[in-house]
Amino acid sequence: MGIFAEFASRNFSLYAQWFGLVSIVLLIALGVVSLISNLVFAIIGWVIAFILVFVEVPLCTKFCPTSPKFDGFVSTFENSYLRAGLYLVFAIVMFLSRTISTTTLIIPGVTLLLAAISYGIAGFKQQPHASTTMLGGTGVDNIV
Repeated sequence: MGIFAEFASRNFSLYAQWFGLVSIVLLIALGVVSLISNLVFAIIGWVIAFILVFVEVPLCTKFCPTSPKFDGFVSTFENSYLRAGLYLVFAIVMFLSRTISTTTLIIPGVTLLLAAISYGIAGFKQQPHASTTMLGGTGVDNIV
């Protein structure tokens, strides 16, 4: 199954994963841009991006050496509602970056919020968790 078939599947957990991946890229890139004006939240954004890489990219948990405690932490977010909560907390943290200064870190906050909403919809619709085949996930082929 290709990427276009995944987008046509109407599985909101796939949409949320893509919003999460966009958030990772934005957190890293805009963290560099706002490093001088908002050092604290730039570093927090990088930490959030690091955590999200392991939550959203299934291959990372297989290839990267991590501790069993960290693996247990990441595996707790297999539920759509828990992922929605995680993303919502991360979005709120990025929205709080506005308290220090006007910054571009609000943009990943918006994409994190969209991922939280998508995971919330997936949980509400009781859609099974799926991850994109582009990053080593199961896709929607195995989901009935």
